[in-house]
Amino acid sequence: MSVAGFKKQFHKATQRVSEKVGGAEGTKHDEDFTEMEKKVDTTSRAVLDIMTKTTEYLQPNPASRAKMNMINSMSKIRGQEKGLGYTQTETILGESMQKFGRELGEESNFGLALLDVGEAMHELGEVKDALDMEVKQNFIDPLQNLHDKDLKEIAHHLKKCEGRRLDFDYKKKRQGKVTEDEIKQALEKFDDSKEIAEQSMFNLLESDQIEQVSQLAALVQAQSEYHSRAAEILTQLSSKMEDRIKDSSNKPRKEYIPKPRTSLDFSSISENHNGGIHSGSARSPAPLDQPCCRALYDFDPENEGELGFKEGDLITLTNKIDDNWYEGMLNGNSGFFPVNYVDILVALPH
Repeated sequence: MSVAGFKKQFHKATQRVSEKVGGAEGTKHDEDFTEMEKKVDTTSRAVLDIMTKTTEYLQPNPASRAKMNMINSMSKIRGQEKGLGYTQTETILGESMQKFGRELGEESNFGLALLDVGEAMHELGEVKDALDMEVKQNFIDPLQNLHDKDLKEIAHHLKKCEGRRLDFDYKKKRQGKVTEDEIKQALEKFDDSKEIAEQSMFNLLESDQIEQVSQLAALVQAQSEYHSRAAEILTQLSSKMEDRIKDSSNKPRKEYIPKPRTSLDFSSISENHNGGIHSGSARSPAPLDQPCCRALYDFDPENEGELGFKEGDLITLTNKIDDNWYEGMLNGNSGFFPVNYVDILVALPH
């Protein structure tokens, strides 16, 4: 910064302090300008808050959001272009139902019903994905653009206007020590900045009659289509469930017939079989000379980048992502896993 520029900044700071502390009165904007400035400030705060709340509405599970953000952050660190998308809770529930429906088999009416509901939940998850995409493209993205472009530009003009207003007031207060030409030049610059700021605020507030209302209409339309399609899926599912109930009611009941009990011949029991418990081969322990943990339960990966393992597996720890997730290696594979699924044997160094 040049000496002249530094002096100007110092003069502005001096004027600001004299107004805030000393009670000096600066040049006041007219009522229309002040009113527009208030409305623009309200619009800016509304845009930020609504974008945040809309994202929470579309993705209500805070644990899944945190997990997705963590995986996306790791993807960026690794140089991957894009991380995973948000997995809808309907999809997760549907996968669980279909998994156990297949295990129960076609002979189980409950298993068949689980498959029906699981398929419907999958469809609801797809419909919710479509809602997310529609709202993001036609509501969140335009609001983000409004915040990053128009509102940011207005904030720049207002800041410049305020700076020139302070410069003008400082020179006006020192009339006699500052030449009239300098004061006139400062006033002209202040008026120019004020006009630019006023014009940009006016354009924004006029356009909100159409653009922002149209974006809200897009949000409402997307929700309407989502709920309409969801209602259609659930109506069809309800009909299937009624058929399942009828099938179960009409199905002849089987009677339980006890099987003969096993007789025990003590003479055939050898001394070598004295009731001892013979366990299968245990997992071979790995050397504990590096950070590692042992799996307490089976963990089936649900998303790309997660590390699957079985109970008892010994996993090498490579990184602690946060309080809930670790990164580790098993059998040459690397990935993320939840800390509450493992027992830490050798902790990572701090």
